[in-house]
Amino acid sequence: MHLNRLITEQDVDMIYVIGPGHGGPGLVAHTYLEGSYTETYPHIERNRDGMRQLFRQFSWPYGVPSHVAPETPGSIHEGGELGYSLSHAFGAAFDNPDLVVACIVGDGEAETGALATSWHSNKFLNPARDGAVLPILHLNGFKIANPTLLARIGKDELTDLMHGYGYEPHFVEGHEPMKMHQALAASLDTCMARIRSIQKEARQSGNTTRPRWPMIVFRTPKGWTGPKVVDGKPVEGTWRAHQVPITDFDKPGHLQILEDWLRSYRHEELFDEHGKFLDELAALAPTGRRRMGANPHANGGLLLKPLEMPHFRDFAEEVKSPGDHKAEATRVLGKFLREVMRKNMATANFRLFGPDETASNRLEAVYEASGKAWMAEVEEVDENLSPDGRVMEVLSEHQCQGWLEGYLLTGRHGLFSCYEAFIHIIDSMFNQHAKWLKTTRTIAWRAPVASLNYLLTSHVWHQDHNGFSHQDPGFIDHVANKKSEVVRIYLPPDANCLLSVADHCLRSRQYVNLIIAGKQPDWQWLAMDEAVRHCAAGAGIWSWAGQGEDDPDVVMACAGDAPTVETLAAVMLLRDFEPDIRIRVVNVVDLMSLEPNEEHPHGMDDDQFDELFTRDRPVIFAFHGYPGVVHKLTYRRHNHDNIHVRGYKEEGTTTTAFDMMVLNNLDRFQLALDAINRIPRFEHLRQSAAHDYWTGIEKHRLYVSEHGRDMPGIRDWQWKGAK
Repeated sequence: MHLNRLITEQDVDMIYVIGPGHGGPGLVAHTYLEGSYTETYPHIERNRDGMRQLFRQFSWPYGVPSHVAPETPGSIHEGGELGYSLSHAFGAAFDNPDLVVACIVGDGEAETGALATSWHSNKFLNPARDGAVLPILHLNGFKIANPTLLARIGKDELTDLMHGYGYEPHFVEGHEPMKMHQALAASLDTCMARIRSIQKEARQSGNTTRPRWPMIVFRTPKGWTGPKVVDGKPVEGTWRAHQVPITDFDKPGHLQILEDWLRSYRHEELFDEHGKFLDELAALAPTGRRRMGANPHANGGLLLKPLEMPHFRDFAEEVKSPGDHKAEATRVLGKFLREVMRKNMATANFRLFGPDETASNRLEAVYEASGKAWMAEVEEVDENLSPDGRVMEVLSEHQCQGWLEGYLLTGRHGLFSCYEAFIHIIDSMFNQHAKWLKTTRTIAWRAPVASLNYLLTSHVWHQDHNGFSHQDPGFIDHVANKKSEVVRIYLPPDANCLLSVADHCLRSRQYVNLIIAGKQPDWQWLAMDEAVRHCAAGAGIWSWAGQGEDDPDVVMACAGDAPTVETLAAVMLLRDFEPDIRIRVVNVVDLMSLEPNEEHPHGMDDDQFDELFTRDRPVIFAFHGYPGVVHKLTYRRHNHDNIHVRGYKEEGTTTTAFDMMVLNNLDRFQLALDAINRIPRFEHLRQSAAHDYWTGIEKHRLYVSEHGRDMPGIRDWQWKGAK
């Protein structure tokens, strides 16, 4: 009601973000009263029958969820999992200069680490080009069964806290509804005037000094205006008011308490005899797209404009023959992203997000197009900081994820670059976004949004200097568990494949795209035309790497840049060990292509899979992540029993890159031994092969321990095709 008054009186373009997800009933009710709910769901009419259906479907099987779910018009934030309201709100405000995001932060949610950090989002909000966020911290004092921290510190301490975060708090406190209405209205007017003043000064004078943004602290009793006492115990103003204040309606008196509570709102003064909201009250709401339930920013696909894309082939690595040189794949990608940034500066609809790792991940070429967004103080030693920057760096994966989600859900594009091991920090946030995408695919009025794109680099196989804490490829497993219509997982083996995959992902809609690529110099395998064909197929035979592939003794398969190197090195070892060996090399770039096509739209049918992996030959599969993922994806395949997967098995330390492979039995010597041990006609060679293996591993370990680096034969290895 109060925000609607602001919208109508001042023609404010406003959306809401509701942190306390159990506030869902309030948002459903408000969109119903303003009419946007009925426009979205015509069977929920604005009369007695429609209201009955609205109530009947709420929090009911196959009905409407109890949170501010995707089914709720105007929502971009479900709120069931706490902590992300402010980061979503700021993500929505970036590059939306006329938008105001009213963000309700619950005092329970305010205790989460993600929310506590997100107050600092104001150091990245430029009033000259961005919209505004109005945080409303609702202090009702209690969570499910405990008091809340911010409600139990003094007003001075809370004021100091908010000042420290960079806000000017306006307190609205009390328990008398009419007085609180007047106080809240006055505070909202004051805050809105301050927002307009900040924006006017920045846009007219070009002043880039970080302002102190207004926010509201709204303190009311828990369960305000609800039952005061139930079964002789206080409810209003206590933790007992959380969510369901009255239960067990077979108990004497409970139904009467409920009726008295509902009648206290004097519905007869709000609706006519047919259950229709009174016209004079309905007229108070905004109209058309100014209604928060109908604002297109909250259905971002309606506003989505395709990115203007450079030709990714223009950034290709020249590969004259497979493995003829090394390159840093992500550095090559950085030049492509620089041009993506440049080409979309005018539309201001692309940003790059990352936790202080853009340069570390070799993407620093983007700084040639745009600096890093920064509204805090700047010192002489700083580089690439700019109030107008479009690279978002803050050492909080939660904020990067939350900002990007808010940015995407309001109709823009982005990419999140992160160290592979630490993307797990946002596992649960990814869950929630994937659930949102799954649900919205079945909601006809929700227009598709740009995909959420992850680039994971500094990965497990090149974290030798950082050690065990930085070695974890398990995000692959996490993503692979989600619905097939939502997730895509790519493991490009070289820079040209990475370019092809990135171009595809940035053009896609309504997916979560996971790309994993190393940043260290590594061998380049495919010329651009070959890379494009390979990525389009998802997996393919590398004929140049095999011999006798039409009737192979063994299939040497690989997925991931580092496992690809070890596989090809193993092929060379096998050729040297037994020159007449017949080998087929298969590289997988689209991991979900391994799954049957009935399970995933990118999956190969059985005939396609058998053409690559055969029906009956041993398959030695070198995999970037945990081996179980490949087994899970292929367990229904004809040849599954012959697929032997090597991957990460939770062995790590500070050591050399190749020793990481040895520790996890993913090294070239192990792969070659696996092949010999599984080729029936080489049974007589297994003992000597095992002897050679252990001899080689012992030499390796002694050399690494003595010299602190890999043996020359490993460091200087380069692919040589069969003669």
